[in-house]
This record gives sequence, structure tokens and C-alpha cells, in this order.
Amino acid sequence: MATVLVVGSDEALLEGLAQSLAHAGHAGMVAHAVGDALELAAAQPPLAVVAERGMVAAHMELARVPLLAGGALIVYHGSDDGPSAMPASVQRLVMADLTLPLERARLLALLQRIDERARSTGRRPGHPEAPDRTSG
Repeated sequence: MATVLVVGSDEALLEGLAQSLAHAGHAGMVAHAVGDALELAAAQPPLAVVAERGMVAAHMELARVPLLAGGALIVYHGSDDGPSAMPASVQRLVMADLTLPLERARLLALLQRIDERARSTGRRPGHPEAPDRTSG
């Protein structure tokens, strides 16, 4: 399935998401800091980034993490947090804005859809014409 980079400050939530991703057949990478997320994505570009909304709002470079072609950025906030404001330029890059852990099933469904879309359009590694956003 897909490689997913999960970025946030709540260690318990990230661990739970990583376990849910693994159970659904995805490979999860976890980062607690923006710098770590950028390093992980540079070494192995994910198909999707699931990032804490407040971190994306504070560090706009997180919205521009290199993704595989067909990939997407999904942001989340905790069920106790209100959504943080994000600039319109970043909001346009976001596929979905979730409340976690409440919407974990919706997250998994979105990731499956992103993966299926990338496969059906040929925008996956290993496909002869698979473009990816990491080059060039």
C-alpha cells in the first residue's frame, strides 16, 4: 500500500495512527518535529503526509514536503483543540482537515482513495510513466 508520513506533537496519537496505518497495510513514518519530517520525506518521499494543523500553520515548509506524484497533504487537529488558522496558500494544498482520533476511519478511507487514485492514473513508483514531484 502507501507510505504515509505522520507529523505531530502528541506522541500517543502518533503511535496510535502508526499502528492503524500498519494494520491497514500502509507503511507509516512518524516525525515529532518539522526538521525530522523534512529529512524523512527527502530520504523516502511518502504518498501522503498527515500533519498536525498547528505545525503546518506555524511551519509552512511542512506543507511543501516532497510527495510522490498523486500524493496529498492531510491536516488534523486534536478533538480538544480548535483548528489553527492557516494561510489561504497552504489551505489550497490540503486535501482534508480532520479531527483525530475521532475521524481515524475517515483518514484510512482517504489514504486508500489516494493510493487507488495514484495506482489507477499510473502515478506510482514502478509504473513506466510514473511522474513524481521529488525530481527536478
